[in-house]
Amino acid sequence: MAMNINELLKLMVKAGISDIHFKADAPPLIRIYGKLMSSDFENFTSKQIEELADTMLTKEQKEKFNMENELDVSYAVENVSRFRINIYRQRNTMALTLRVVPVKIKTFDELNLPGETLKKLAAQPRGLILVTGVTGAGKTTTMNSILDHINANFSYNIITVEDPIEFYHKDKKSSISQREIGIDTKSFKNALKYVLRQDPDIVVMGEMREYEAISAGITAAETGHLVLSTIHTIDAVQTIDRILDTYPEHQQRQARIQLSNVLRGVVAQRLCTTIDGKGRIPATEVLVGTSLVRKLILENKTQELYKAMEQGEYYGMHTFDQYLNKLYTEKKIRLEEALDKATNPEDLQLKLKGMFQEMM
Repeated sequence: MAMNINELLKLMVKAGISDIHFKADAPPLIRIYGKLMSSDFENFTSKQIEELADTMLTKEQKEKFNMENELDVSYAVENVSRFRINIYRQRNTMALTLRVVPVKIKTFDELNLPGETLKKLAAQPRGLILVTGVTGAGKTTTMNSILDHINANFSYNIITVEDPIEFYHKDKKSSISQREIGIDTKSFKNALKYVLRQDPDIVVMGEMREYEAISAGITAAETGHLVLSTIHTIDAVQTIDRILDTYPEHQQRQARIQLSNVLRGVVAQRLCTTIDGKGRIPATEVLVGTSLVRKLILENKTQELYKAMEQGEYYGMHTFDQYLNKLYTEKKIRLEEALDKATNPEDLQLKLKGMFQEMM
C-alpha cells in the first residue's frame, strides 16, 4: 500500500489535482481547478482507507488520532510535492482529505498577485500583516510567498509557529526557524508565550484561529516585531470585525486602539477559474493601514473601510470588485466568474455595462 499512496500522489500532482477526498464505500473525490468531481477509482473500503492512513502516520500521530478522532499532518513525497493531510471520522469510519502543497515557493508574479503592494508591505519593519480568505483560497501560499520575499531581501531572525508546517523554507538572507505544533511545541499558546524570548524580528503564525492567538499576535506586533498570519474570513472589512469580536466586550475599546496602531495591511483573496478553464488566478482585495484606515478602526467605523479601499489606489488599495473588473477587462476571467466572486455583483454588472456603453 505504501507504494500505492506515493504513486497516487504523483498522479495527483501530474494531473493538476489540488485536493483528494477519501471516505468509506465511495470512490475518491478530486478537486481540479476549483471544481469537485468523482475520480475513476472504484469504491474504497474503510479497511483500505485505514491502511492508507497507516502508511503516512507516525506512531505518535496514530495515538493522537485515536484520542481526538481528527488530525492535521503533513506528508512529503521526495521530488514530487508535500501534502497537507486531514484525517477525521464520519459514520464511525476513517476519512482522509489530502491537499497538494507545492515544493517550490512561487514569486508574486508567478502567482499573479499585486507585487508592488506586497513588496511595500513586506518591507515594513514592524506591525501586523494578515492574509485572509476562505478555505482553499490560497492564503497559506500567498503568506509563504511574502515570507520568501522577506527571506531573500532582508536579514532577519524569523520564527514560525505552524500546524502543520506546509512549506519548507531554507535560510537565504534571513534565518528561519520553523516550529510545528505537536512536534516542536505543545500548542500555539505555549509557543507564542516564549517566542518573544527567542529574539525574533519576524513572527509568523500559521493561522489566527481564536482569541489567544489573535491577542498574542497583536501583542508581538506592539512590541516592535513584524507579525504575519492568515485568518479565515471572506474580505478585509470582515477581518477587522472578526478580530475585534474575539475580544470580550469590556476589552474591545482597548483592542481597537491596539489594532489601529499595529495593522499594516490585510490581503484578502478569492480564487477564480481562468478564462480557458485550465487554471486558477487570485482576485485580491487590499487594505493598507493608512492614517485614515487607523482612524476608522479606532472610531469603530469599519463599514467606511470599503470606501477607503475603493479610493485608496495611491496607497496600493483596491476592493475585490475593482480587481475582478480588471481581471475581466484584461480577458483573464469570464463575466460569470467575475460576478460569482464579486462582493456586490449587481454593482459590478452596472459598472461593466457602463464601460461597454462608453466604448460603443
